[in-house]
Amino acid sequence: MSHDKLTNAERYQQGMDTLIKMVGEEGAKTIADIRSFFPDFGHTLVAFGFGDLYSRPVLDLKQREMITLTSLITQGATEQLSFHVHAALNVGMTPEEILEIVLHCGGYAGFPKACGALNVVKEVFKQREITVS
Repeated sequence: MSHDKLTNAERYQQGMDTLIKMVGEEGAKTIADIRSFFPDFGHTLVAFGFGDLYSRPVLDLKQREMITLTSLITQGATEQLSFHVHAALNVGMTPEEILEIVLHCGGYAGFPKACGALNVVKEVFKQREITVS
């Protein structure tokens, strides 16, 4: 079925399916928490963000996470970065690819933003017991 033919409920379900594929049941718990506080925001985040954007067919989830990591780093949006570093690893990005994105963004967004991102990446790697040389 084409994206423009999906109902709002189908977009939400497709978004939840994609979200769970990316980050597992922890993602569903995060959305449940958001929806308990502000239901419309949680619904829109899933239906649009993961149902409309992440579920599109042209780019795969790994490519989409590369774009998302780059965007978050260049914005200095470290509060969302941990979620997406976990997602990137879950969809097949290697730790080395993630570190290379951080380094590359340093040249375009500045090293203060890249250093902030590196701190987040370091913490995620520690949680997941990932070591890099």
